[in-house]
Amino acid sequence: MSVLVVSGISGAGKSVFLKTLEDIEFYCIDNLPPALLVAVSKLNVNKKLAVVIDVRSNELYDTLLNEIDNLKSENIDYTLVFLDCDKDTILSRYKYTRRSHPLISEKYPTLESALDYEYELCKKVKNEADIVIDTSHFSPVQLRGYIIESFKQDGYKSLTIKLISFGYKNGLPMEADLVYDVRCLPNPFYIAELKMNSGLDDNVYDYVFSFDQSKVFAEKIYDFIKYSLPYYVEEGKNELVVAIGCTSGRHRSVAFVKHLGSILKDLNHRIITFHRDVEKDF
Repeated sequence: MSVLVVSGISGAGKSVFLKTLEDIEFYCIDNLPPALLVAVSKLNVNKKLAVVIDVRSNELYDTLLNEIDNLKSENIDYTLVFLDCDKDTILSRYKYTRRSHPLISEKYPTLESALDYEYELCKKVKNEADIVIDTSHFSPVQLRGYIIESFKQDGYKSLTIKLISFGYKNGLPMEADLVYDVRCLPNPFYIAELKMNSGLDDNVYDYVFSFDQSKVFAEKIYDFIKYSLPYYVEEGKNELVVAIGCTSGRHRSVAFVKHLGSILKDLNHRIITFHRDVEKDF
């Protein structure tokens, strides 16, 4: 059993931290009451566990270090991470997001007074943390990259490429980042022995790629994806959706997705293929 316990100042980047951990295949729980830490740490979730515990727990936050001691007594491995940030940067982030600080109350009516109180509350936890990350000079993209490099697990692939075949008659996939239209290529629909098959069948696949223009088209798509991938990764994107469309989504687009799914594996990213319209009436 092992758990990553994340705490820190409100506005220091815990949301980005948790979302990034999810992307690198952690099982994440936000705003966990401290009293549940030991019980949750014993769950068998088949992934590394990360929990966020912060001042949203109000007076319960004072019990966090006691619960950390309970982890020790239960022989549960843990790492306590604290996200810190300077006050001026936090004030600027709150002004930008226009969110309310969780500790604002009659006693602490202003953002500045609530922050001062939070820094005081968090002092002991920060001092006990195994890792303290000052996010004052991180952009969200930079913070994401830092987290991935610091906490990624063996076998992690930084980006998923999802390849979708579709038919234009049924509309474009709304989630697509890149769309390629292969309706300009020879159509197996007009070959009697191929019409009822799909691009997943060898005879249709071989027909589509028997033409030089199909081979060159696929090479151009591959080259563009290969060229652009480092920029998507640098920008912090964790999924690239590439849609390939033909008229019905049964023949040419399916063959192209099958082909690209095979050759893109060489780029060492996770590949998912999905044929949206292959079983629909055409």
